Amino acid sequence: MTPASTAPLITNDIVGLGLIAATLGTIFYLSSRQDGFWKKFFSWVPALLLCYFIPAIYNTAGVIDGHATKLYDPVARDVLLPAALVLLTVSIDLKGIIRLGPKLLIMFVTGTVGIMLGALVSFQAMRLIHPPTVAGDTWAGMAALAGSWIGGGANMAAMRETFNVDATTFGQFAVVDVVCASILLMPSLIWLAGRAAGIDARNGADTSAIDDMKRRIADYQAKSARIPTLTDLMVIVGVGLGVVGAAHALATPLAAWCGANLGFAKQASLDNAFVWVVMLSTIAGLALSFTRVRELEAAGASKVGTLFLYFLIACIGMQMDLLSLLERPWLFLLGVIWMGTHVLLLYVVARLLKAPMFFLAIGSQGNVGAAASAPVVAAAFHPSLAPVGVLLGTVGYATGTVLAYITGLMLKWMAGA
Repeated sequence: MTPASTAPLITNDIVGLGLIAATLGTIFYLSSRQDGFWKKFFSWVPALLLCYFIPAIYNTAGVIDGHATKLYDPVARDVLLPAALVLLTVSIDLKGIIRLGPKLLIMFVTGTVGIMLGALVSFQAMRLIHPPTVAGDTWAGMAALAGSWIGGGANMAAMRETFNVDATTFGQFAVVDVVCASILLMPSLIWLAGRAAGIDARNGADTSAIDDMKRRIADYQAKSARIPTLTDLMVIVGVGLGVVGAAHALATPLAAWCGANLGFAKQASLDNAFVWVVMLSTIAGLALSFTRVRELEAAGASKVGTLFLYFLIACIGMQMDLLSLLERPWLFLLGVIWMGTHVLLLYVVARLLKAPMFFLAIGSQGNVGAAASAPVVAAAFHPSLAPVGVLLGTVGYATGTVLAYITGLMLKWMAGA
């Protein structure tokens, strides 16, 4: 972070906002290039990582002071985060998910259980292998990472605030996230996609449900896709920010009531108004998914939510101390053990069910990659299957906050915090 004796180059938050917006715009423009150096560069370096680390460079180099700016708190944390949760959950089609078939749902749930179990296994394993790795607030950083691996970036950020994770610890786990999920797991699943037919044949897997999914998805796309109008965008923003306003209005009295009447409120963070903002926003988004509001997804509701999310991610990056990120290399072993537990459980259940390789891959990425990279893995099996990744990935947004919160409480108990 910026040394106390040195004033940052930029102290005006409006200028800082412009810098962050220009940075994100440049990253996404370059990542969209279809040829040349940048295509090769972004095949190795995820755009998400740059959205964390370029703002962190600004902070470390003294261009901005991420701890003094108000861009993160209250703007990004209290407004953009809950709005992203609303817009990323409002598009969930639970009926459509049920029609995908029981094996896929079982594999998805297995992936979720694998993440939760892997958190506990890796914490205990590192306690035996290298106790300092799980000392201090490591459990809180793991809770944030569980939010990412069950849901996505918004859930990770929500857990960061729920458990008050230090910015540097959060940054370290952001690196673990990218290394284990984007560099190790996702490329491996894409590689297996090209060999799925042979693997399924050897395992005796029934792939007829996948063909049925391709047909249903093609029909849905033909009916729902449209170019968003100004009215669509106004309604999308109105729904997102309107729910956030209502959540803030209810959160403070709810937190106060819980603190006064529930003995376990402090241990469960139920006396924290922000926790209620996150939960109410997620619940509201899920409830709206059963109404016609879900049709806003055809006009890009999740894209607007993702836009909010990336501004949030950049504002979190502004608080990182890059010089401290590599002080705890043992965290990478923790991440490998955690991810290994997740994959092993999926493999065992897939063999027992004779599930197709696609179900295993999307059961994993629907959790770990969420709606951001799950469709990439799904499309590696067949382009028309990409929306299946989006469908399951959005479920993670709805469940990630609650399940990561439960995982965090278990880790907190294990840590004796």
